[in-house]
Amino acid sequence: MNRDHYTYRITWSPEDGEHVGRCLEFPSLSWLAPSPEEALRGIRQVVADVTAEMEAAGEALPVPLSEKRYSGEFRVRIPPDVHRALAMQAAEQGISLNRLASAKLAG
Repeated sequence: MNRDHYTYRITWSPEDGEHVGRCLEFPSLSWLAPSPEEALRGIRQVVADVTAEMEAAGEALPVPLSEKRYSGEFRVRIPPDVHRALAMQAAEQGISLNRLASAKLAG
């Protein structure tokens, strides 16, 4: 498994007054540092340490989000009145409800 394929994010934490590094595939891990570069180095090292421990214990590593296959389908439950309003909007625009929902999600 290539640890470089994981999804890393660096953001500013006003509460901590530092940059926080995170890895989306390991949501419980983070690293605080004064600079974004240090935060990235730190979280990458934490992920490397954790994945090495997991491999040594025979645990399965999470698949990087970039390597997962997505079907393009997912289900969302909404209140019936919202469903009705969206169906009416789609009809008024002359498009399918799927197309309307996709456009709203993308926008």
